[in-house]
Amino acid sequence: MEVVDTAQINSFAPIAAQTDFVQTSEESVFILTSSQLQGIISRALQPLQDEVSQLRATVATQEARISLQEDNGLIQLRLINDLREAKKGPGKTEISRADKIEKYLTSRPDHRATFETLKGHLGVDKFQLNVAVKTLMASHPGEYGIVRTPGDKRKRTLVLLPK
Repeated sequence: MEVVDTAQINSFAPIAAQTDFVQTSEESVFILTSSQLQGIISRALQPLQDEVSQLRATVATQEARISLQEDNGLIQLRLINDLREAKKGPGKTEISRADKIEKYLTSRPDHRATFETLKGHLGVDKFQLNVAVKTLMASHPGEYGIVRTPGDKRKRTLVLLPK
């Protein structure tokens, strides 16, 4: 029969069964009640709960700022729209051109002029002439009319109507 050394036996035995086993305080077993465990968890979670509260406050502040910025943006858009609406009326240039057209037509014996002639007289393009004619007709309703040029139905003529 063979004699076996205790070191060889201890190498196969569980730690608790080994002969030179010394239990340290790290390996000690603690028994906690559920209220004690809850207290430990609560203390551990408290910093996280505080941080969540701070984040919620920050989010609420940012939401308030965003809402204020949206309101200010809406106010700005309304002001811009109001300014555009106010600007839609004829400006000084359009009124001046309308006055020039009025003087030109009254000085002519037949009190009429083609749009081409008026473009040359004012030195403007088709769009600017149309705006000036609309301004003139709006400021003197019923006094002016637009007719097709005799001989060329594609051309238009502005006429001072008889009173």
